[in-house]
Amino acid sequence: MRSIRRTRPPVEVEAGERLLAWAPLEDGGWVAGTRDALYFPGGRVPWEQVEAADWDRDEARLRVSEVGTWGEQRPRHVFHIPDSAARDTDRLLQLVRERVTASVLVSRHVPVTGRRGVRVVARRAPSGRSEVQWVYEYDEGVDPDDPFVRAAAETALAAARSDVGML
Repeated sequence: MRSIRRTRPPVEVEAGERLLAWAPLEDGGWVAGTRDALYFPGGRVPWEQVEAADWDRDEARLRVSEVGTWGEQRPRHVFHIPDSAARDTDRLLQLVRERVTASVLVSRHVPVTGRRGVRVVARRAPSGRSEVQWVYEYDEGVDPDDPFVRAAAETALAAARSDVGML
């Protein structure tokens, strides 16, 4: 029985990292992941900085958005992967899902007005080698400059930090 060995793509990764999954891009580049980050032509995004990833099977398109700063455009990346790379794509998508999920320590939504509110999120590198980053994500229509919203967000943050023993 002959084993099928996949050839690693020519993706340079940081020292101490190794590629775990990858897929070719339609334009000839590669999108790849390690335990610590997602790599693509011209970039590297640590998993704790990936806010969301969305796979559109019909369009064979992976969209990745980064954690951003309130009021600024969130960095987004779009990758078109050829249909012929289905097996590679499945492996990469599993890695993306697992690593992004592993980077979220706490995610708690607190209503401020009706159903709208603020989400308190704590993230860190899945390897545990980084500080915990706490961020607020405001629902559409919620004004983060409103004193009532700020107070609710700070209370939610304090409760979340207490729940995970990070006072």
